[in-house]
Parts: sequence; C-alpha cells; structure tokens
Amino acid sequence: MSEQNKAFVRLLIEEVIGRGNFALVDDLVADDYVGHSSFPGTSTREGHKQFFVALRRAFPDLQITVEDQIAEGDQVVTRWSARGTHKGEFAGIQPTGKRAVMTGIDIDRIANGKLVECWTKSDDMGLLQQIGAIPEPVQRA
Repeated sequence: MSEQNKAFVRLLIEEVIGRGNFALVDDLVADDYVGHSSFPGTSTREGHKQFFVALRRAFPDLQITVEDQIAEGDQVVTRWSARGTHKGEFAGIQPTGKRAVMTGIDIDRIANGKLVECWTKSDDMGLLQQIGAIPEPVQRA
C-alpha cells in the first residue's frame, strides 16, 4: 500500500500543481479534506484547489520536483522543490518577473483512495525574499 500511496501523491503533485489539471482535485481529494499550511484559506478541498490555481497564475512556468518520498501505512512524506517566474499577483504581491525556488515537505494522509489530510512546511520566507516582497537579511562580517 505504501508504494501505491507514494504514486498517488506523486500524481497529485505532477498533474494538479505541475500541469494545472485542477479538475483532478475533485476526484482525488476528499470532500472533508483538512489542510494544515501557513497559507490562509487552504484548510478545505476548495481552498486547497484555489490556492493551486492562484499559484499557477502567479508562476505560470511553475515546475515542481519530487526530491524524496517516504511512506508508511496511510501517510506519505514528500520533500519537494518548486521553481518558477513571478509573472502574476501572488498573495497580494504584484508580479516582479523574478525567478524563485521554493522547497518544502508535505505529510499526506490517504484514506479510501483520496487525500484526506495534509501538513505542509515550506520556505515561505525564502520565496518572499526572492520575489522582493521582503528584504534579504543583512550579512554581517
């Protein structure tokens, strides 16, 4: 089952986020999905889907790479990286045209062939610094 769950999560990442096939969200994510993320409004299935729609609009050339996956029972841990060019509004930030790389780790729980819960930890601060929304920290000698 662990290998099946890893393939399931990879399909979600590659098709929904990577290719923008948002129609799959309704098929692959449970109605009562619960998301745990630093981005507001992503705790429900619809909020989860709308976040990825907004992300693809903001970074239309978004590429996501699964770096590692570990699975046990009904949970899959995925370490991922994403890169793209900030060409649309993102979280109220106007497009800057800057390339950015973001990394993160998700812990997904699968039940009855659907994603039912996800915990996401991502480098939000690094992303905001790269697109110029907040200043880089000052390096001291």
